[in-house]
Amino acid sequence: MDEPSAEWGWHGSFPNGTRIAAVVVALALPLMLIGHEVSITEILWMTIPAVIILVAVIAGAVRKRNAWRR
Repeated sequence: MDEPSAEWGWHGSFPNGTRIAAVVVALALPLMLIGHEVSITEILWMTIPAVIILVAVIAGAVRKRNAWRR
């Protein structure tokens, strides 16, 4: 028991929950552009992070899928 939290309860992570939350955020960012006047700055600040998040999720899934081959 190296982790202090292991003494009082479960100690783990939520990999599926993290991926689901990332996809929800990546989809919500472009949806925020709907409904009001949009400038190029808003478009860039909403779409570029969404694309980066989706690329990270896809890269993580590919890396996890190919991990057993190593």
